[in-house]
Amino acid sequence: MKSRLLSLVLIGLFFGAPVRADILNAIAKVKPSVVIVGTFKTTSSPRFGLRGTGFVVSNGNRGQGNLVLTNAHVLQQPSEENLDAGLVVQIRVSQTELQMRPVVVLEVDKLHDLALLRFEGPPVPALNVRDSGMVQEGQNIAFMGFPIGGALGFSPVTHRGMVSSIAAAALPTPTAQQLNEKTILSLRGGGSFNIFQLDGTAYPGNSGGPLFDPETGDVLGIVNMVFIKGTRESALTNPSGITYAIPSVFILQLLQRSKLN
Repeated sequence: MKSRLLSLVLIGLFFGAPVRADILNAIAKVKPSVVIVGTFKTTSSPRFGLRGTGFVVSNGNRGQGNLVLTNAHVLQQPSEENLDAGLVVQIRVSQTELQMRPVVVLEVDKLHDLALLRFEGPPVPALNVRDSGMVQEGQNIAFMGFPIGGALGFSPVTHRGMVSSIAAAALPTPTAQQLNEKTILSLRGGGSFNIFQLDGTAYPGNSGGPLFDPETGDVLGIVNMVFIKGTRESALTNPSGITYAIPSVFILQLLQRSKLN
């Protein structure tokens, strides 16, 4: 009996260690490429306002890049105040130091909630974006970002989960008032596309963060929204545990259109 228990322990150690090593290596690989997206204005208090998360992708410079992917909704909208504040990213250059870089918006894909930015200064480590066509329901994933608007600090936080469903993003809404003309035209014009529903809890601030393979660190998508039960405040006290992400195939299409991949 003791011999059998010892064998089971050894098997668990043998097969479990690589899995743990994979996620540790993946986090170490992804973390330097995850940035804070926000606005900066010298006359505001505070001067920096966090908008969401982003991640660096390569523009053909051998694993280095100065391009950032984030969500389109992370950018300031015309209805918001302080539109004259400058758009910036904060990049971690050491364990204790963040460096602020001004950015320009290169392209926005509102349908897929994507935005491509370029920051000034030297390039930093970039993530590899993999085609999401082979992603399956039940597949393990991880995602990284700055949950709760940086309330936990400006160090990227990693969550694990799985792809619980791959379903159409543009679905008829429950009431006629919510089913507006724009939604109808989107559905008729082929605007519907597949989106990943995740069994994992994200929070405000995670938007724009990379969804990645916990074994390799390759990007499989980008977190773009959280299902909220009740008020926005309840997302913190009573999270739904349901998160959505845009598949990376649309990131690759955006990069190809911009002729920068």
